[in-house]
Amino acid sequence: MTDTATRLARFECGVCWTVYDPAIGDEVWQVPPGVAFEDLPEEWRCPHCDMPREKFLRLDDA
Repeated sequence: MTDTATRLARFECGVCWTVYDPAIGDEVWQVPPGVAFEDLPEEWRCPHCDMPREKFLRLDDA
């Protein structure tokens, strides 16, 4: 089971440092706010540098 903190986690591209924030979504890929990183479409890629999801790292929010 996924907890709220995991669903709200932000992820950063390890190549260009673009951050995916589920509170904002992704305008380029037409992902609405509220979509967790784990729920992004399998084909989703970094909207800035086109790297695959595997290049993203979870940010530790302090």
